[in-house]
Amino acid sequence: MGAVGEWHCEKRPFDKSESFANNNENVPETGCLSIIVLGASGDLAKKKTFPALFNLYRQCFWKISDDDLRDRIKGYLPNGNDVTEDVKNFLLWLIKYVSGSYDAPEGFQALDQAISEHEFSKNSTEGSSRRLFYLALPPSVYPPVCRMIKSHCMNKSDLGGWTRIVVEKPFGRDLESAEELSSQIGELFEEPQIYRIDHYLGKELVQNLIVFREDFGTDGRGGYFDQYGIIRDIIQNHLLQVLCLVAMEKPVSLKPEHIRDEKVKVYIGFLPIKDEEVVLGQYEGYKDDPTVPDNSNTPTFATAILHIHNERWEGVPFILKAGKALNSRKAEIRVQFKRFLVISLNVKQPGLEMSTAQSELDLSYRQRYQGVVIPEAYERLILDTIKGDQQHFVRRDELKAAWEIFTPLLHRIDKGEFKSLPYKPGSRGPAEADQLLEKVGYVQTHGYIWIPPTL
Repeated sequence: MGAVGEWHCEKRPFDKSESFANNNENVPETGCLSIIVLGASGDLAKKKTFPALFNLYRQCFWKISDDDLRDRIKGYLPNGNDVTEDVKNFLLWLIKYVSGSYDAPEGFQALDQAISEHEFSKNSTEGSSRRLFYLALPPSVYPPVCRMIKSHCMNKSDLGGWTRIVVEKPFGRDLESAEELSSQIGELFEEPQIYRIDHYLGKELVQNLIVFREDFGTDGRGGYFDQYGIIRDIIQNHLLQVLCLVAMEKPVSLKPEHIRDEKVKVYIGFLPIKDEEVVLGQYEGYKDDPTVPDNSNTPTFATAILHIHNERWEGVPFILKAGKALNSRKAEIRVQFKRFLVISLNVKQPGLEMSTAQSELDLSYRQRYQGVVIPEAYERLILDTIKGDQQHFVRRDELKAAWEIFTPLLHRIDKGEFKSLPYKPGSRGPAEADQLLEKVGYVQTHGYIWIPPTL
């Protein structure tokens, strides 16, 4: 059912280039931190959660604490010149596996006992206990799992501390199911305890994708993907979240609530999506996957034009585009100005601190900040959860507003009223998508080369 570990940071010397590691002092509080990964033997946990936890451990952000689980995840831990087998083996040795059913009290009682064993030895000398439950699980089991956590696994320390839960998208299939899921979890936990993770909000370039391309298909997860499609999987959450970050007004401050308040204002301003401003596609060979129905109309590609009804953005089209099995793997934001401009701006420097530096409008981080360790999205977000920083997590009213935008279109697709056009794997997607972009004035550029300024 889950893996449980403890947090304890020891001082060690760091390479100066490890900007991510240099921020380890920002981890607040003392005492035992238990991170419980529910679904620890699953694909998400192995590929994303545990590698992120390993990197946090390697950068002196934490220590965690049986053989089967260790063998499952070892192959997914990062490799590199600075990653030794001793470091990997020590982290794996600390992991403890607790097995049980997601809706049976006995498993969660055993889990609570395992967590308490860690906390007992720590609380007497170091302070409060903190319990972070990471639900690397299908959304359908969130409610019963949360009920079991609430009944059997809450923090019991007399010295304070907290209990927090992290849930992964998709948060429902439409507005109604999302609201039902939010209501069920909301009856058990307060909003400050709930962290709805959208890992693209943890990326360094303020989570950079208003155009998102993948050069691989749905191999190995076709059955799962067919239940959701590209809009639910990418556009309604990842792309829409980043669009709001681009379009929102300057917040009163950089406090999480002020930033999320401005994002909600953008959501409210979206006009209904027009049928003629949507192109759906499905790559040839998608239905060869035995887990995909032969009559599937699920889109693996989508382009949609959105409009915001406010003074700043009136008449400006926002193009959201995402697809599987395209000609390249790409994640980018493009801003097309009416005239040629040269702009300098303050940008956030790589790392966990909110420090800035002046730069030209060319944010190729890995070229501009060579030698700097840039944290992966999951590393940042897990650490933000521990710190209690909800800036990069989705608030309930944000979630509702996002589903209100796409639910009418999704219902029409589910009813078969909107057909997906075929396209060849390795292409740009359906030609109709490029034609749609031309109609709204988008000009595609090729071969851009950054020229450093001479002054």
